[in-house]
Amino acid sequence: MPDTDDVALAGWARPAMVTVDAASGTAATVHPIDDLAERLAGANALIGVVGLGYVGLPLALSACEAGFEVLGFDISPERVATLREGRSPLSHIDAGRINAATAANRLDVTTDPRRLADPDAILICVPTPLGVHREPDLSFIEQTARTLSKVLRPGQLVVLESTTYPGTTRDVVKPILEASGFRSGTDFFLAYSPEREDPGNHDFATARIPRVVAGDGEDARRLASALYNRIVSRTVPVSSLEAAEAVKLTENIFRAVNIALVNELKLVFTALGVDTFEVIDAAATKPFGYMPFYPGPGLGGHCIPIDPFYLTWKARELGVTTRFIELAGEVNCAMPQYVVDRLREELDRRFGKGLSGARILVVGITYKKNVGDLRESPALTIMECLERRGARVDYSDPYFPTIPPTREHAAFAGKASVPLEAYTLARYDAAVVVTDHDEIDYSRLLRFSKLIVDTRNALARRLGEEEARMVAKA
Repeated sequence: MPDTDDVALAGWARPAMVTVDAASGTAATVHPIDDLAERLAGANALIGVVGLGYVGLPLALSACEAGFEVLGFDISPERVATLREGRSPLSHIDAGRINAATAANRLDVTTDPRRLADPDAILICVPTPLGVHREPDLSFIEQTARTLSKVLRPGQLVVLESTTYPGTTRDVVKPILEASGFRSGTDFFLAYSPEREDPGNHDFATARIPRVVAGDGEDARRLASALYNRIVSRTVPVSSLEAAEAVKLTENIFRAVNIALVNELKLVFTALGVDTFEVIDAAATKPFGYMPFYPGPGLGGHCIPIDPFYLTWKARELGVTTRFIELAGEVNCAMPQYVVDRLREELDRRFGKGLSGARILVVGITYKKNVGDLRESPALTIMECLERRGARVDYSDPYFPTIPPTREHAAFAGKASVPLEAYTLARYDAAVVVTDHDEIDYSRLLRFSKLIVDTRNALARRLGEEEARMVAKA
Protein backbone atom coordinates (compact mmCIF):
# COMPACT_ATOMS: atom_id res chain seq x y z
CA MET A 1 0.00 0.00 0.00
CA PRO A 2 1.52 3.37 -1.02
CA ASP A 3 2.38 6.01 1.52
CA THR A 4 -0.61 8.34 1.83
CA ASP A 5 1.82 11.27 2.28
CA ASP A 6 2.52 10.94 -1.45
CA VAL A 7 -1.07 11.93 -2.15
CA ALA A 8 -1.85 15.66 -2.34
CA LEU A 9 -4.94 15.30 -0.19
CA ALA A 10 -5.47 16.07 3.46
CA GLY A 11 -8.07 16.05 6.21
CA TRP A 12 -11.10 14.00 5.18
CA ALA A 13 -9.21 12.43 2.28
CA ARG A 14 -6.83 10.59 4.60
CA PRO A 15 -6.32 7.78 5.19
CA ALA A 16 -6.80 5.91 1.94
CA MET A 17 -9.17 2.96 1.80
CA VAL A 18 -8.04 -0.51 0.83
CA THR A 19 -10.41 -2.55 -1.29
CA VAL A 20 -10.00 -6.19 -2.28
CA ASP A 21 -11.11 -7.57 -5.63
CA ALA A 22 -13.31 -10.56 -4.82
CA ALA A 23 -12.23 -12.58 -7.86
CA SER A 24 -8.47 -12.06 -7.82
CA GLY A 25 -7.92 -11.23 -4.17
CA THR A 26 -5.84 -8.23 -5.27
CA ALA A 27 -5.79 -5.27 -2.90
CA ALA A 28 -6.19 -1.78 -4.28
CA THR A 29 -5.85 1.62 -2.66
CA VAL A 30 -8.79 3.97 -3.17
CA HIS A 31 -8.81 7.47 -1.76
CA PRO A 32 -12.15 8.80 -0.52
CA ILE A 33 -12.22 11.63 -3.06
CA ASP A 34 -11.73 9.15 -5.89
CA ASP A 35 -14.45 6.97 -4.41
CA LEU A 36 -16.85 9.96 -4.30
CA ALA A 37 -15.99 10.90 -7.89
CA GLU A 38 -16.72 7.36 -9.03
CA ARG A 39 -20.01 7.26 -7.15
CA LEU A 40 -21.06 10.61 -8.61
CA ALA A 41 -20.14 9.47 -12.10
CA GLY A 42 -22.07 6.25 -11.59
CA ALA A 43 -25.12 7.85 -9.95
CA ASN A 44 -24.45 5.92 -6.75
CA ALA A 45 -24.60 8.98 -4.52
CA LEU A 46 -27.37 10.87 -2.73
CA ILE A 47 -27.90 14.36 -4.15
CA GLY A 48 -29.46 17.19 -2.16
CA VAL A 49 -31.18 20.08 -3.93
CA VAL A 50 -31.91 23.21 -1.89
CA GLY A 51 -34.77 25.21 -3.35
CA LEU A 52 -37.45 23.42 -5.40
CA GLY A 53 -38.49 26.27 -7.65
CA TYR A 54 -37.92 27.06 -11.31
CA VAL A 55 -34.28 25.94 -11.13
CA GLY A 56 -34.18 23.36 -8.37
CA LEU A 57 -37.21 21.25 -9.27
CA PRO A 58 -36.26 20.48 -12.90
CA LEU A 59 -32.69 19.85 -11.75
CA ALA A 60 -33.85 17.43 -9.05
CA LEU A 61 -36.04 15.56 -11.54
CA SER A 62 -33.25 15.41 -14.11
CA ALA A 63 -30.93 13.98 -11.46
CA CYS A 64 -33.53 11.34 -10.62
CA GLU A 65 -33.89 10.48 -14.29
CA ALA A 66 -30.11 10.14 -14.50
CA GLY A 67 -30.27 7.45 -11.80
CA PHE A 68 -29.55 9.42 -8.63
CA GLU A 69 -31.50 9.36 -5.42
CA VAL A 70 -32.42 12.96 -4.60
CA LEU A 71 -33.37 14.72 -1.39
CA GLY A 72 -35.14 17.98 -2.19
CA PHE A 73 -35.28 20.68 0.47
CA ASP A 74 -37.51 23.74 0.47
CA ILE A 75 -38.55 26.16 3.21
CA SER A 76 -42.12 26.24 1.87
CA PRO A 77 -44.33 23.63 3.57
CA GLU A 78 -46.94 24.21 0.84
CA ARG A 79 -44.51 23.39 -1.95
CA VAL A 80 -43.24 20.28 -0.21
CA ALA A 81 -46.81 19.13 0.48
CA THR A 82 -47.72 19.68 -3.19
CA LEU A 83 -44.79 17.54 -4.34
CA ARG A 84 -45.59 14.80 -1.83
CA GLU A 85 -49.12 14.69 -3.22
CA GLY A 86 -47.66 14.10 -6.69
CA ARG A 87 -48.75 17.47 -8.02
CA SER A 88 -46.54 19.96 -9.82
CA PRO A 89 -46.18 23.46 -8.36
CA LEU A 90 -44.96 24.74 -11.75
CA SER A 91 -47.13 24.84 -14.86
CA HIS A 92 -44.35 23.77 -17.23
CA ILE A 93 -43.26 20.74 -15.16
CA ASP A 94 -45.30 17.60 -15.83
CA ALA A 95 -46.59 15.97 -12.65
CA GLY A 96 -45.90 12.62 -14.30
CA ARG A 97 -42.17 13.23 -13.88
CA ILE A 98 -42.65 13.84 -10.16
CA ASN A 99 -44.75 10.71 -9.71
CA ALA A 100 -42.29 8.60 -11.71
CA ALA A 101 -39.37 9.76 -9.57
CA THR A 102 -41.31 9.15 -6.37
CA ALA A 103 -42.53 5.70 -7.49
CA ALA A 104 -38.94 4.70 -8.26
CA ASN A 105 -37.94 5.77 -4.73
CA ARG A 106 -35.56 8.31 -6.21
CA LEU A 107 -37.18 11.52 -4.96
CA ASP A 108 -37.83 12.55 -1.38
CA VAL A 109 -38.67 16.09 -0.27
CA THR A 110 -38.43 17.74 3.11
CA THR A 111 -38.52 20.99 5.08
CA ASP A 112 -36.15 19.59 7.73
CA PRO A 113 -32.67 21.15 7.28
CA ARG A 114 -31.08 18.52 9.52
CA ARG A 115 -31.49 15.98 6.73
CA LEU A 116 -29.04 17.96 4.59
CA ALA A 117 -26.26 16.17 6.45
CA ASP A 118 -27.11 13.04 4.45
CA PRO A 119 -26.43 13.93 0.79
CA ASP A 120 -23.02 13.42 -0.77
CA ALA A 121 -23.53 16.55 -2.89
CA ILE A 122 -25.72 19.57 -2.16
CA LEU A 123 -26.83 21.88 -4.97
CA ILE A 124 -27.98 25.36 -3.92
CA CYS A 125 -30.75 26.72 -6.17
CA VAL A 126 -32.14 29.75 -4.31
CA PRO A 127 -33.22 33.17 -5.59
CA THR A 128 -30.89 36.14 -5.96
CA PRO A 129 -33.23 39.14 -6.26
CA LEU A 130 -32.47 42.85 -6.12
CA GLY A 131 -32.91 45.07 -3.10
CA VAL A 132 -35.01 48.23 -3.01
CA HIS A 133 -32.09 50.24 -4.42
CA ARG A 134 -31.31 47.63 -7.11
CA GLU A 135 -28.40 46.27 -5.14
CA PRO A 136 -27.72 42.50 -5.00
CA ASP A 137 -29.75 40.69 -2.36
CA LEU A 138 -27.73 37.66 -1.28
CA SER A 139 -29.86 36.94 1.78
CA PHE A 140 -31.18 33.62 0.42
CA ILE A 141 -27.67 32.42 -0.42
CA GLU A 142 -26.31 33.54 2.95
CA GLN A 143 -29.14 31.93 4.91
CA THR A 144 -28.72 28.68 3.00
CA ALA A 145 -24.98 28.67 3.66
CA ARG A 146 -25.61 29.26 7.38
CA THR A 147 -28.10 26.41 7.43
CA LEU A 148 -25.60 24.09 5.73
CA SER A 149 -22.78 25.12 8.06
CA LYS A 150 -24.74 23.63 10.97
CA VAL A 151 -25.07 20.19 9.32
CA LEU A 152 -22.02 20.09 7.05
CA ARG A 153 -19.98 16.92 7.29
CA PRO A 154 -16.61 15.91 5.89
CA GLY A 155 -16.68 14.64 2.33
CA GLN A 156 -19.62 16.65 1.01
CA LEU A 157 -19.60 18.54 -2.29
CA VAL A 158 -21.47 21.87 -2.14
CA VAL A 159 -22.37 23.57 -5.43
CA LEU A 160 -23.88 27.04 -5.77
CA GLU A 161 -26.09 27.44 -8.86
CA SER A 162 -27.71 30.80 -8.13
CA THR A 163 -26.81 33.67 -10.45
CA THR A 164 -24.57 36.21 -8.77
CA TYR A 165 -21.60 38.51 -9.23
CA PRO A 166 -18.03 37.17 -9.47
CA GLY A 167 -16.59 36.56 -6.02
CA THR A 168 -19.76 35.46 -4.25
CA THR A 169 -18.90 31.77 -3.92
CA ARG A 170 -15.39 32.43 -2.66
CA ASP A 171 -15.96 35.56 -0.57
CA VAL A 172 -19.48 34.99 0.79
CA VAL A 173 -20.37 31.28 0.75
CA LYS A 174 -16.98 29.81 1.59
CA PRO A 175 -16.40 31.77 4.85
CA ILE A 176 -19.89 30.92 6.10
CA LEU A 177 -19.39 27.21 5.43
CA GLU A 178 -15.91 27.26 6.97
CA ALA A 179 -17.40 28.69 10.17
CA SER A 180 -18.35 25.06 10.76
CA GLY A 181 -14.70 24.33 11.47
CA PHE A 182 -14.26 22.40 8.22
CA ARG A 183 -12.05 23.67 5.41
CA SER A 184 -12.89 23.90 1.71
CA GLY A 185 -10.69 21.65 -0.39
CA THR A 186 -9.70 19.61 2.65
CA ASP A 187 -12.84 18.56 4.49
CA PHE A 188 -15.57 19.57 2.04
CA PHE A 189 -15.52 20.69 -1.59
CA LEU A 190 -17.03 23.89 -2.92
CA ALA A 191 -18.00 24.49 -6.56
CA TYR A 192 -20.05 26.80 -8.76
CA SER A 193 -22.16 25.79 -11.76
CA PRO A 194 -24.58 28.48 -12.99
CA GLU A 195 -28.09 27.34 -13.81
CA ARG A 196 -29.20 27.58 -17.42
CA GLU A 197 -32.91 26.94 -17.16
CA ASP A 198 -35.30 28.23 -19.82
CA PRO A 199 -38.79 27.40 -18.48
CA GLY A 200 -41.11 26.07 -21.14
CA ASN A 201 -38.36 25.44 -23.70
CA HIS A 202 -39.06 21.88 -24.87
CA ASP A 203 -36.08 21.85 -27.21
CA PHE A 204 -33.58 22.45 -24.44
CA ALA A 205 -34.61 20.82 -21.19
CA THR A 206 -32.19 20.63 -18.25
CA ALA A 207 -30.45 17.44 -19.34
CA ARG A 208 -29.72 18.76 -22.85
CA ILE A 209 -28.02 22.00 -21.79
CA PRO A 210 -24.21 21.92 -21.24
CA ARG A 211 -23.05 23.07 -17.82
CA VAL A 212 -20.17 25.36 -16.93
CA VAL A 213 -18.38 24.10 -13.80
CA ALA A 214 -15.66 25.51 -11.58
CA GLY A 215 -14.35 24.61 -8.16
CA ASP A 216 -12.44 25.97 -5.21
CA GLY A 217 -9.49 23.84 -6.22
CA GLU A 218 -9.04 21.10 -8.79
CA ASP A 219 -10.60 18.41 -6.59
CA ALA A 220 -13.85 20.35 -6.26
CA ARG A 221 -14.00 20.99 -9.99
CA ARG A 222 -13.37 17.31 -10.74
CA LEU A 223 -16.16 16.25 -8.39
CA ALA A 224 -18.59 18.80 -9.84
CA SER A 225 -17.73 17.67 -13.36
CA ALA A 226 -18.33 14.03 -12.41
CA LEU A 227 -21.74 14.94 -11.01
CA TYR A 228 -22.99 17.13 -13.85
CA ASN A 229 -21.57 14.90 -16.57
CA ARG A 230 -24.03 12.31 -15.33
CA ILE A 231 -27.00 14.70 -15.40
CA VAL A 232 -26.46 16.89 -18.47
CA SER A 233 -25.13 16.45 -22.01
CA ARG A 234 -21.63 17.68 -21.17
CA THR A 235 -19.71 19.98 -18.87
CA VAL A 236 -17.51 22.95 -19.66
CA PRO A 237 -14.85 23.33 -16.95
CA VAL A 238 -13.43 26.82 -16.45
CA SER A 239 -10.42 27.98 -14.47
CA SER A 240 -12.02 29.68 -11.47
CA LEU A 241 -15.19 30.24 -9.50
CA GLU A 242 -15.15 33.87 -10.62
CA ALA A 243 -14.94 32.90 -14.30
CA ALA A 244 -17.98 30.62 -13.96
CA GLU A 245 -19.95 33.34 -12.16
CA ALA A 246 -19.01 35.78 -14.94
CA VAL A 247 -20.17 33.33 -17.63
CA LYS A 248 -23.74 33.41 -16.38
CA LEU A 249 -23.83 37.19 -16.19
CA THR A 250 -22.34 37.45 -19.68
CA GLU A 251 -25.03 35.19 -21.13
CA ASN A 252 -27.89 37.24 -19.73
CA ILE A 253 -26.32 40.65 -20.30
CA PHE A 254 -25.80 39.65 -23.94
CA ARG A 255 -29.53 39.05 -24.25
CA ALA A 256 -30.48 42.20 -22.33
CA VAL A 257 -28.28 44.42 -24.52
CA ASN A 258 -29.52 42.92 -27.78
CA ILE A 259 -33.15 43.16 -26.71
CA ALA A 260 -32.54 46.81 -25.81
CA LEU A 261 -31.08 47.35 -29.26
CA VAL A 262 -34.13 45.99 -31.09
CA ASN A 263 -36.45 47.84 -28.71
CA GLU A 264 -34.72 51.07 -29.64
CA LEU A 265 -34.82 50.16 -33.32
CA LYS A 266 -38.55 49.58 -32.90
CA LEU A 267 -38.98 53.18 -31.76
CA VAL A 268 -37.20 54.46 -34.86
CA PHE A 269 -38.79 52.07 -37.35
CA THR A 270 -42.29 52.69 -35.97
CA ALA A 271 -41.78 56.42 -36.42
CA LEU A 272 -40.71 55.70 -40.00
CA GLY A 273 -43.75 53.53 -40.65
CA VAL A 274 -41.62 50.40 -40.98
CA ASP A 275 -42.66 47.05 -39.48
CA THR A 276 -39.87 46.08 -37.05
CA PHE A 277 -40.83 42.41 -36.99
CA GLU A 278 -40.73 42.20 -40.78
CA VAL A 279 -37.26 43.77 -40.77
CA ILE A 280 -35.92 41.34 -38.17
CA ASP A 281 -37.37 38.28 -39.91
CA ALA A 282 -35.83 39.36 -43.20
CA ALA A 283 -32.47 40.09 -41.59
CA ALA A 284 -32.52 36.64 -39.97
CA THR A 285 -32.25 35.02 -43.40
CA LYS A 286 -28.59 36.06 -43.49
CA PRO A 287 -26.69 32.86 -42.65
CA PHE A 288 -23.81 34.60 -40.86
CA GLY A 289 -23.09 37.64 -38.72
CA TYR A 290 -26.64 38.11 -37.45
CA MET A 291 -28.76 36.64 -34.67
CA PRO A 292 -32.44 37.63 -34.39
CA PHE A 293 -33.73 39.22 -31.20
CA TYR A 294 -37.28 40.51 -30.99
CA PRO A 295 -38.70 43.60 -29.27
CA GLY A 296 -41.34 43.38 -26.60
CA PRO A 297 -43.20 45.26 -23.88
CA GLY A 298 -40.30 45.08 -21.44
CA LEU A 299 -38.14 42.46 -19.78
CA GLY A 300 -39.42 39.86 -17.36
CA GLY A 301 -38.35 36.75 -15.51
CA HIS A 302 -35.74 36.35 -12.85
CA CYS A 303 -32.62 36.59 -15.03
CA ILE A 304 -32.50 39.25 -17.72
CA PRO A 305 -34.08 42.18 -15.80
CA ILE A 306 -31.94 41.48 -12.73
CA ASP A 307 -28.58 39.93 -13.59
CA PRO A 308 -27.05 42.99 -15.33
CA PHE A 309 -27.48 44.98 -12.12
CA TYR A 310 -25.41 42.41 -10.23
CA LEU A 311 -22.46 43.19 -12.48
CA THR A 312 -22.97 46.95 -12.59
CA TRP A 313 -23.12 47.02 -8.78
CA LYS A 314 -19.88 45.08 -8.52
CA ALA A 315 -18.30 47.29 -11.18
CA ARG A 316 -19.14 50.45 -9.20
CA GLU A 317 -17.51 48.89 -6.14
CA LEU A 318 -14.34 48.53 -8.24
CA GLY A 319 -14.60 52.03 -9.71
CA VAL A 320 -15.45 50.76 -13.20
CA THR A 321 -18.25 52.33 -15.26
CA THR A 322 -20.68 50.16 -17.23
CA ARG A 323 -22.40 52.72 -19.44
CA PHE A 324 -23.38 50.27 -22.17
CA ILE A 325 -25.09 47.84 -19.79
CA GLU A 326 -26.82 50.60 -17.86
CA LEU A 327 -28.09 52.23 -21.05
CA ALA A 328 -29.57 48.90 -22.14
CA GLY A 329 -31.32 48.69 -18.79
CA GLU A 330 -32.78 52.17 -19.26
CA VAL A 331 -34.12 51.32 -22.71
CA ASN A 332 -35.72 48.06 -21.58
CA CYS A 333 -37.23 49.60 -18.45
CA ALA A 334 -38.86 52.30 -20.58
CA MET A 335 -40.78 49.86 -22.79
CA PRO A 336 -43.90 49.44 -20.59
CA GLN A 337 -44.44 53.20 -20.73
CA TYR A 338 -43.95 53.11 -24.50
CA VAL A 339 -46.72 50.51 -24.79
CA VAL A 340 -49.05 52.72 -22.75
CA ASP A 341 -48.22 55.72 -24.95
CA ARG A 342 -48.87 53.70 -28.15
CA LEU A 343 -52.23 52.60 -26.76
CA ARG A 344 -53.14 56.21 -25.94
CA GLU A 345 -52.18 57.29 -29.48
CA GLU A 346 -54.32 54.58 -31.07
CA LEU A 347 -57.33 55.33 -28.87
CA ASP A 348 -57.09 58.99 -29.80
CA ARG A 349 -56.51 58.32 -33.51
CA ARG A 350 -59.32 55.81 -33.92
CA PHE A 351 -61.93 56.91 -31.40
CA GLY A 352 -60.92 60.39 -30.31
CA LYS A 353 -60.62 59.41 -26.66
CA GLY A 354 -57.83 59.14 -24.12
CA LEU A 355 -56.94 56.67 -21.41
CA SER A 356 -58.97 58.27 -18.66
CA GLY A 357 -62.14 56.25 -18.27
CA ALA A 358 -61.16 53.80 -21.01
CA ARG A 359 -61.73 50.09 -20.39
CA ILE A 360 -58.58 48.15 -21.22
CA LEU A 361 -58.03 44.38 -21.28
CA VAL A 362 -54.45 43.14 -20.89
CA VAL A 363 -54.07 39.77 -22.60
CA GLY A 364 -51.39 37.58 -21.02
CA ILE A 365 -49.63 38.72 -17.86
CA THR A 366 -46.79 36.20 -17.38
CA TYR A 367 -43.29 37.27 -18.35
CA LYS A 368 -43.07 34.75 -21.24
CA LYS A 369 -45.54 32.66 -23.16
CA ASN A 370 -46.78 29.25 -22.01
CA VAL A 371 -45.19 29.57 -18.56
CA GLY A 372 -46.96 30.38 -15.31
CA ASP A 373 -44.34 32.80 -13.99
CA LEU A 374 -45.05 36.39 -13.01
CA ARG A 375 -41.57 37.36 -11.83
CA GLU A 376 -40.68 40.86 -13.06
CA SER A 377 -43.47 40.66 -15.65
CA PRO A 378 -43.86 43.91 -17.62
CA ALA A 379 -47.61 43.25 -17.80
CA LEU A 380 -48.09 44.27 -14.18
CA THR A 381 -46.13 47.47 -14.76
CA ILE A 382 -48.26 48.24 -17.82
CA MET A 383 -51.45 47.64 -15.83
CA GLU A 384 -50.23 49.93 -13.09
CA CYS A 385 -49.31 52.68 -15.58
CA LEU A 386 -52.73 52.42 -17.20
CA GLU A 387 -54.54 52.74 -13.89
CA ARG A 388 -52.47 55.79 -12.99
CA ARG A 389 -53.66 57.36 -16.25
CA GLY A 390 -57.30 56.76 -15.24
CA ALA A 391 -58.01 53.59 -17.24
CA ARG A 392 -60.12 50.73 -15.91
CA VAL A 393 -57.97 47.64 -16.37
CA ASP A 394 -58.73 43.93 -16.42
CA TYR A 395 -56.65 41.00 -17.61
CA SER A 396 -57.04 37.55 -19.11
CA ASP A 397 -54.46 34.81 -18.64
CA PRO A 398 -55.00 31.02 -18.60
CA TYR A 399 -52.07 30.55 -16.23
CA PHE A 400 -53.30 32.88 -13.49
CA PRO A 401 -57.00 32.71 -12.54
CA THR A 402 -56.10 35.29 -9.90
CA ILE A 403 -53.01 37.42 -9.36
CA PRO A 404 -51.02 36.29 -6.31
CA PRO A 405 -49.37 38.76 -3.92
CA THR A 406 -46.28 40.40 -5.41
CA ARG A 407 -43.76 42.70 -3.80
CA GLU A 408 -43.97 45.57 -6.28
CA HIS A 409 -47.62 45.32 -7.36
CA ALA A 410 -49.44 44.44 -4.16
CA ALA A 411 -52.63 46.25 -5.21
CA PHE A 412 -53.34 43.60 -7.86
CA ALA A 413 -53.36 40.67 -5.41
CA GLY A 414 -56.60 38.70 -5.77
CA LYS A 415 -57.62 40.35 -9.06
CA ALA A 416 -59.33 37.73 -11.23
CA SER A 417 -58.83 36.86 -14.88
CA VAL A 418 -61.74 37.45 -17.24
CA PRO A 419 -62.68 35.03 -20.05
CA LEU A 420 -61.93 35.86 -23.67
CA GLU A 421 -65.52 35.48 -24.78
CA ALA A 422 -67.27 37.59 -27.39
CA TYR A 423 -69.53 39.33 -24.86
CA THR A 424 -66.49 40.06 -22.67
CA LEU A 425 -64.31 41.50 -25.42
CA ALA A 426 -67.09 43.78 -26.63
CA ARG A 427 -67.03 45.61 -23.28
CA TYR A 428 -63.47 46.92 -23.72
CA ASP A 429 -62.21 49.87 -25.68
CA ALA A 430 -58.95 48.05 -26.39
CA ALA A 431 -57.09 44.82 -25.78
CA VAL A 432 -53.31 44.84 -25.30
CA VAL A 433 -51.48 41.60 -26.09
CA VAL A 434 -48.56 41.51 -23.66
CA THR A 435 -47.87 37.77 -23.50
CA ASP A 436 -48.58 35.57 -26.51
CA HIS A 437 -49.71 32.28 -24.96
CA ASP A 438 -50.54 29.54 -27.46
CA GLU A 439 -53.84 28.85 -25.66
CA ILE A 440 -55.26 32.27 -26.53
CA ASP A 441 -57.94 32.27 -29.25
CA TYR A 442 -56.49 35.00 -31.45
CA SER A 443 -59.20 34.67 -34.07
CA ARG A 444 -61.87 35.44 -31.47
CA LEU A 445 -59.75 38.25 -30.06
CA LEU A 446 -59.45 39.81 -33.51
CA ARG A 447 -63.12 39.34 -34.38
CA PHE A 448 -64.67 40.87 -31.27
CA SER A 449 -62.16 43.50 -30.08
CA LYS A 450 -62.64 47.15 -30.99
CA LEU A 451 -58.89 47.80 -30.94
CA ILE A 452 -55.87 45.54 -30.41
CA VAL A 453 -52.39 46.74 -29.56
CA ASP A 454 -50.05 43.79 -30.10
CA THR A 455 -46.63 43.99 -28.41
CA ARG A 456 -45.51 40.53 -29.59
CA ASN A 457 -46.65 40.44 -33.23
CA ALA A 458 -48.74 37.49 -32.07
CA LEU A 459 -51.75 37.95 -34.33
CA ALA A 460 -49.76 38.50 -37.51
CA ARG A 461 -47.64 35.42 -36.83
CA ARG A 462 -50.64 33.21 -36.19
CA LEU A 463 -53.29 34.68 -38.46
CA GLY A 464 -51.19 36.30 -41.17
CA GLU A 465 -50.35 39.93 -41.85
CA GLU A 466 -53.40 40.46 -44.08
CA GLU A 467 -55.82 39.07 -41.51
CA ALA A 468 -54.31 41.17 -38.74
CA ARG A 469 -53.77 44.32 -40.80
CA MET A 470 -55.92 46.49 -38.48
CA VAL A 471 -53.94 45.50 -35.39
CA ALA A 472 -51.68 48.20 -33.96
CA LYS A 473 -48.19 46.99 -33.09
CA ALA A 474 -46.27 48.28 -30.11
